[in-house]
Amino acid sequence: KRLMLSSSCIRRGQRRALGLSRCLLRNASLSSSFSFASYSTRRERRQLFKEEQKPEQQHDDDTFFPEKNERRTAYIETYGCQMNVNDSEVMMSVLNDNGFTETKDINDANVILINTCAIRDKAEAKIWQRLAYFRSLGKPKKKTERPVVGVLGCMAERLKTQLLEEDQLADIVAGPDAYRDLPNLIDTVHNTGNKSMNVQLSVEETYADVIPVRPDGTHSAFVTIMRGCDNCCTFCIVPYTRGQERSRDLASILYEVRVLSEQGVKEVTLLGQNVNSYYVDTNKSEDFLSSLKEGNIVGNNSIEAILNINNAREELNMKNAAGLAGEDPAKFNGYAAGFESRYDAGRKREGKVQFAELLDRVAQVDPEMRIRFTSPHPKDFPDDVLNVIRDRPNVCKCLHMPAQSGSTATLVRMRRGYSREAYLDLVDHVKEVIPDCAITTDIISGFCGETEKDHEDTVSLMNIVGYEQAFMFAYSERDGTAAARHLEDDVPEDVKQNRLAEVIEAFRTQAQKKQEQEIGSVHCVLIEGPSKKNENEWTGKTDSSKWVVFDNTKKYGGYNGGDEDEGDAKHELKAGDYIAVQVTGCSTGTLFGKCLGKTTLMAFHAMHGSQRVAPKSTAAAGAR
Repeated sequence: KRLMLSSSCIRRGQRRALGLSRCLLRNASLSSSFSFASYSTRRERRQLFKEEQKPEQQHDDDTFFPEKNERRTAYIETYGCQMNVNDSEVMMSVLNDNGFTETKDINDANVILINTCAIRDKAEAKIWQRLAYFRSLGKPKKKTERPVVGVLGCMAERLKTQLLEEDQLADIVAGPDAYRDLPNLIDTVHNTGNKSMNVQLSVEETYADVIPVRPDGTHSAFVTIMRGCDNCCTFCIVPYTRGQERSRDLASILYEVRVLSEQGVKEVTLLGQNVNSYYVDTNKSEDFLSSLKEGNIVGNNSIEAILNINNAREELNMKNAAGLAGEDPAKFNGYAAGFESRYDAGRKREGKVQFAELLDRVAQVDPEMRIRFTSPHPKDFPDDVLNVIRDRPNVCKCLHMPAQSGSTATLVRMRRGYSREAYLDLVDHVKEVIPDCAITTDIISGFCGETEKDHEDTVSLMNIVGYEQAFMFAYSERDGTAAARHLEDDVPEDVKQNRLAEVIEAFRTQAQKKQEQEIGSVHCVLIEGPSKKNENEWTGKTDSSKWVVFDNTKKYGGYNGGDEDEGDAKHELKAGDYIAVQVTGCSTGTLFGKCLGKTTLMAFHAMHGSQRVAPKSTAAAGAR
């Protein structure tokens, strides 16, 4: 018995030593290392290193170290974009693989992680408040019972020193490319009581071999296909917090989408900071296929039950029979007309799998699965991409085209690579190639040097395009960006807010008109779930990404293409079902309708040739 106990202690000591060694190596290699940050001289740093290399002493009772059989729980809170949501799912997969379980009760967690956004001041302010709250959770407890608090993502990358040294609100800081290292960072804090950090950006990390942990029964999912951004718009912090562009291999994407299809997921959104600039060498897929064959995929313990290696290889080698991505998908066909960038895209992308081919391949995995993507750059909408969107029934006809401004002068200062005229020409071209395509956008009001004329150009852009949805914000300067270094944030805050209000009003006016034009139309709608405001109503989403509310108090028959429910009430609807809904009313942001029956995506398309049937006649607008 004493021998067994002794062996256990030795193994535990080895684990501690391994964790400490990894921490030391990391601290020695990273310029942003916390362990050495407080020691200004080389002699002090060398002395510290020697002391940490000494044999580890027995930990006293105040040092928290979970035994092997102790339950390790993690609570994750997520802020920001869809990419952050997917990143949190990746984190949980890595933690699960290392013995952690997720908890939704923050008081039950011994590790609290907050995945952050750094895009605006308001987002960061909220996170500071939450960190203070997390710290307060440990005050009444013994040191051994206090949760470890970690800050991850873009804010961690941007404010690493302040988080650890100045405000001391975090025990762990990890950047977007360090999620694999989370178990080691946590163990370092547990074992040594030291803070731990890894904010090194990678030129290769895509987490291609990590299957994210998603909620049970989910019918929609995010799939990250690329990370980072090379555009370097002057206002944007993303290239500095997310790093250079790198794309995930094709095989791993097709594999994950196939897994989601087998699990009953009905909608997949492809993600990337510049999603439609995707390009990758097909040879890169061999690494993933080898990992799949050897069972080395993180977060998936039932590979054979879902998809075997032969299926994955066959899907990778599948020929693009329909030719929707063009005669030669590997040829770089240039940007959309009138657009340019700061780098030579032809040199990077020629001969590679590019976004049009990827989108086409993903759409073919499951014709009953909707495919969306975000966030794109307008420059990367050449005709081969538009043709795939038009011709694949399950690729949603809703394009996010971030304008940022309607003024050419402002766009030049933003370094966007296009003029107002080029953007409007692209909008016209999109509407010509993809009739009824919904267009959404991002707008920044009050950017550096913006004049009243620049602002008027933006308001007029909102009126001309008539966006279905828009994300509109006042400019918030970010330290480290080109704008912060080279331009003056010279528009007063009150002027920014007044201009933003005018942009929002222009958007709402046009959006209301768009909504009223939907009265009488019929949409194929994917049911999302019960309405938060009324338990007797369902909410769902159209192909054009509009929210629809309708009755859920009865069963429905099958949709036959008519304007009335067939009356064969045999289908009890549930989240994840496709149904036909006729629009009967609207508000600025929501459509209201009646269910005409259950359907499938392809059956609806076979009846009508699209996922929307236009109104038979002009109907009076309904409000609610």
